[in-house]
Amino acid sequence: MTEIAGEQKGLRRHARRNHELLVAAAREVFAERGVDASLEEVARRAGVGIGTLYRHFSTREALVEAIFERRFGELIAVAEAAASEPDGWSALVLLLAGTLELQTADHVLKDALMRNLSGAGKLAAAREELRRLFEQVLERARGQGALRADFVLPDLVLLLWSFTPIFDATVEVAPNAWRRHLHWLLDGLRAERAAPQVEPPLTDPELRGAVESLREHRLGRRRAPAGGKTRTAP
Repeated sequence: MTEIAGEQKGLRRHARRNHELLVAAAREVFAERGVDASLEEVARRAGVGIGTLYRHFSTREALVEAIFERRFGELIAVAEAAASEPDGWSALVLLLAGTLELQTADHVLKDALMRNLSGAGKLAAAREELRRLFEQVLERARGQGALRADFVLPDLVLLLWSFTPIFDATVEVAPNAWRRHLHWLLDGLRAERAAPQVEPPLTDPELRGAVESLREHRLGRRRAPAGGKTRTAP
């Protein structure tokens, strides 16, 4: 019995090691090629077979959850802190600055946020909670007359997307440059400076379509062409 128990303990230790190797490899591969990167590549880099990967993570979403569960918890904590701030404008500033700061620490987080918009699981539930909190912050800021009345959630999503090229371009030379960009954007959101908008905000279906288009565009730029070299953004 002692020998069998020892063997089982060894198997559990081996399984935990494989789990950790797969998570570490997925972090690397997703950082290089996006969250839609090949799972075969994740398994290869972890030094295990694809069957082992699927024994630990039955779906891609399960692997993404394992990597980003803590990050999503941090995002929700930022949103909850903003939603509890009674001053609407201060809440909006807190929400934007906190969300963007987390993204600077983990750029692949943006890809995870765009996955499985209507699906199930922890990440989908976390996104729904984030949406609820974001809407709460925007509604309070608009209701108090601090935020321009025509700024809605799809506009906020596009605003957050606008920081991606800034992160990519300045991370090595001026990692806080995004804060200056945020300052200009916030000035433009104040109600007292609002000029009439001609273009309406995106509808929910349009926003979902934009998310899918962006994902496909970014994934296509990361895929390797026939020659074997990975394409990169110009």
